[in-house]
Amino acid sequence: MRRLHAFIPSALILGLGFAALSYLYYRGGIEQPVPSAMESGEIIVLTVNGPTTYFEDASGQIVGLEHDLAEYFAKDLGLKLRFEVLASESELIAALEARRGHIAAGTLLPTPSREKRVRFGPAYQNISQQVMYRSGQRKPRDVKDLAGKRIGVLMESHHAERLAELRNRIPGLAWQEFDDDNPDELFHRLSDGSLDYIVADSNWFSLSRHFYPDVELAFPLGKPEPLAWAFPFSGDDVLYNAARQFFGRIQKDGTLKTLIAKYYDNSRRMSRIDAGTFAEHVATLLPRYRAMFQEAQEATGIDWRLLAAIGYQESHWDPLAESPTGVRGLMMLTEETAQRLKVKNLVDPKESILAGAKYLVLLKEGIPERIAEPDRTWLAIAAYNQGLGHLEDARILAQRLKRNPDTWADVKAAMLLLSDPEHHGTLKHGYARGGEAVTMTDNVRTYFDILARLENPHKPLELSVNEKDEK
Repeated sequence: MRRLHAFIPSALILGLGFAALSYLYYRGGIEQPVPSAMESGEIIVLTVNGPTTYFEDASGQIVGLEHDLAEYFAKDLGLKLRFEVLASESELIAALEARRGHIAAGTLLPTPSREKRVRFGPAYQNISQQVMYRSGQRKPRDVKDLAGKRIGVLMESHHAERLAELRNRIPGLAWQEFDDDNPDELFHRLSDGSLDYIVADSNWFSLSRHFYPDVELAFPLGKPEPLAWAFPFSGDDVLYNAARQFFGRIQKDGTLKTLIAKYYDNSRRMSRIDAGTFAEHVATLLPRYRAMFQEAQEATGIDWRLLAAIGYQESHWDPLAESPTGVRGLMMLTEETAQRLKVKNLVDPKESILAGAKYLVLLKEGIPERIAEPDRTWLAIAAYNQGLGHLEDARILAQRLKRNPDTWADVKAAMLLLSDPEHHGTLKHGYARGGEAVTMTDNVRTYFDILARLENPHKPLELSVNEKDEK
């Protein structure tokens, strides 16, 4: 670590605090605090990469609850907006203390230790710290059941602070802190049996429950707590007061509720394979759309049964399906993709199926020609879920890990690491729920295998020479 230079004025040390100075040295030296947002015409928001904050979606757009809230706020004030993505919650607080930004928006809890360093705006969402366990294992009833168990939390998190408060009255209470600002690793360790229990926030459980279906809630570790934006103690009072008014307004007019539902709605698309339900739907629903899938095969060359498998994974063959993020139709296409493919009506199953088939063709064309089948198709399906940008990141990561970036088996392993800050922080497109793409691809392959056994391949009738000319 660099030594503090002797010429740093003591007033600066007292004004910024040692944590803030450490941040500045870590970032490369002492810099001037950012000017007032009202003076510069730009709000600088400090955040972290992740699904509750700021991330790149499958279409390459930056989204996330904190991102969307900040966009609404900047538009409200008529100011420009710039994000600086940092590595962790602790770095956010230190950077804000050093006045390297105007707002820290990272699903932050106003803990007592943080409130000594920064000031918080109004609460916009309440969450609870939850003890979680693996289904099939003994469910802990209260904090006494945690003694002597393998417990995991994120490093320097509010969960670690809470456990530290409890340690004095719970002999044998210990935990391991993981140097990772993303709870996905905790869920994975709990799911594979490496940990007995984890402590994480309820909003993370809402986002992760369909990817770790064996993770269950045990009990809350305290009362519900608020999330809020953080601001420096000294600086932009105008911005701070404007934020208070902004959150009051969007709470009153329903905008806040709509945004939260967009990201935390429990009807997520991913689900485990249910062979019984799938067989029932093959018998009752598929006949309505079989000809449409077969027409899409004739137009694109993609096996109709594979298209049907994707459609089932995406919507369970429901042409009116819609997610809170605006993805719609039987093939669950984004508005941007629909516009690109000139789709007039997303809930028209025929249009949706054909557009989904064409989109898969475009994705396959975006993959290097040297990649052979069937890997080419499996990679394209992963991109259907997370986008070509994140797929390329996974291929680059696979290469770094000395694996083959041209095979699904190796890219799949890398895809799972895209939610890990140790890896996604070094990649162009940042955080992604790579596990979601893996789940989708694996499910589609299973559905396709079943359909290949139950349904005949489609062989278009040979056209006469005259008919071919007319076509």
